[in-house]
Amino acid sequence: MKLLFQLSLITILFTFFTGCASIVSKSNWPISIDSNPDNANVSIVNKRGIEVFKGKTPTALKLKSGSGFFAKESYVVTLSMNGYETKKIDVECKLNGWYFGNIILGGVIGMLIVDPATGAMYRLDTDAVNETLHKSNSTTELKILNIKDVPESLKNNLVKL
Repeated sequence: MKLLFQLSLITILFTFFTGCASIVSKSNWPISIDSNPDNANVSIVNKRGIEVFKGKTPTALKLKSGSGFFAKESYVVTLSMNGYETKKIDVECKLNGWYFGNIILGGVIGMLIVDPATGAMYRLDTDAVNETLHKSNSTTELKILNIKDVPESLKNNLVKL
């Protein structure tokens, strides 16, 4: 009888003081980033404008799904390379299905405190970014002029070296 009471008490405590998504799921999600051609610059900025990652393709990392209490995170992945057009890809987080397991397992504490605080109530919407960068159409041309050939309207912008 004493053992049954202890098991019941542990089960009740487990149910009311845990979060289902926090137990079954996670709050940091893997994402792989690749480009064609390889070796492109990667910059990832969160919704607050803070750069959370800088590197080269191909790469793999983990991104947080929560950005605060009951707040999901979002990111902008920027791929750039000299001679190619820059690409920006939005990566969003959405509600984690395991969050609703709190109705059965995690209880009110898991639904209103644990999962929202840990960010486990959200998950990354995508697990991979794979983009093809296209050659840039713009060309940069350096033209050397004699001072006599510079128009008068532009001479005020010249800097003496």
